Parts: sequence; structure tokens; C-alpha cells
Amino acid sequence: MKSSHSNSARGTPRETGPIWEALGVLFRAHPWHGVSAGASAPTLVTAFIEIVPSDTVKYELDKVSGLMRVDRPEKYSSTSPTLYGFIPQTLSAEQVAARCEEQLDRRGIVGDDDPIDICVLAENPMSHGNVLVEATPIGGLRILEDGRVDDKLIAVLAGDASYGEFRDIQDCPAGLLERLKHYFLTHEQPPNGSSPRVEIAQVYGREEAHEVIRRSQADYASRFSGLSDLLKAALT
Repeated sequence: MKSSHSNSARGTPRETGPIWEALGVLFRAHPWHGVSAGASAPTLVTAFIEIVPSDTVKYELDKVSGLMRVDRPEKYSSTSPTLYGFIPQTLSAEQVAARCEEQLDRRGIVGDDDPIDICVLAENPMSHGNVLVEATPIGGLRILEDGRVDDKLIAVLAGDASYGEFRDIQDCPAGLLERLKHYFLTHEQPPNGSSPRVEIAQVYGREEAHEVIRRSQADYASRFSGLSDLLKAALT
């Protein structure tokens, strides 16, 4: 996304000026396109939470409208062990897939064309998703789903009393990490019985999580570079 005032190194452009200020006042921002990943990304990121651990229905963002929609009821009793959502203005595409190929020494991997998912550890329960939080990435799961890379970053809620001091994946309790693995290996089973082939190919730490975020921001900037120009043309 082009901008006259942007942080190109982090890939998190922020438009300024009367048009953009008016839009921010008059309209609800699209959680994927209209919210920044944060000025301190990748060390501290803004995450949009779709699902909380008490949800027995799988909610997800409708990419066109920016509203939350019901994807499906969970088929079994499994629920997300953590807050779960995505990092705005990120995309799993060419650069993210290339990193996966490098790390696994495999070929033929593609991105899943979704924003980067994130699991946020937090002590206190939240009653619902559809909220923004600040989180510190500490690692991630490199997941392949039918040959598409679908990284699940693991982060801690900023300032959290129980998890806030975690700095790397080694700080994460082994039992919780196993619960996350089990959840992602099983939760994609839809009601009709057919399910994708899911593989957790790698568990990685903070530095690799930062690299995935940087690459996903670059993928987003490449794919959606014309959004601001289209909007300016429509409003002028």
C-alpha cells in the first residue's frame, strides 16, 4: 500500500491526510486492511481476535465486508486453547512460502492467501472476540495444509501477569504447546467429514516468528499496493 508517510522497513504503511482522517471517524475500519500491524512490529504487534477459548462455534472474518461471520459449529468438543486471530496487513503468499521452502528444504509450497494467524496467551478470560489486542510474538508452528503454508504464530498478551514475561517459545509450557498442536491437527475437520491433510512441519522461536511477520508484511504490500490509489480515485 503506497503512502506518503510510511514505515517501509516494517511494511506497515499508514495513510495520513484529511480523507483518511475522515474515513477513520465516519466508518469502521476493515480489520485486515484498515488496521496497522503496529509501529513496533514485528516485536510487538496488533492482533485482531476472532475466537476466544469459550467459543464452540468457529468464527472468522468475512474478507469482503470486514464483519465477523460464523464459519461452522465445531464438530467435536475441541475449542481453541488461546485467543486466536490474525495480524492485520499481513498475507501468507510468495515470500512466506519461500521461507517455508528454505527452512524445510522442500519445493512446491505455496501460501494460503490469508493473513498470518496468531495465538495469544492470556491469563484472564475474554467473553468474545472481534477485538484488537497488543501481543508479543515468541514463536510459531509452521503448518502445512494440503501443501499450503499456514503459520500459526504464538504470542503473549502485552502486560499479561502470567505470560507477559515470556520472550521465546522455550518459555511456553510444554503441555500448552501440545494442546495447540493437537487443536490445529484436528480442528479443520468440517461437518461433511472431508478434511485437509495437516502437518506440523516445524516449531520455531521468536526470531523466526519475526522473519515470518516481515515477509508476510512484504507479501501484503505487494498484493495490495493499489488499494490506497483506488480509494483516492473513488473519493476525489
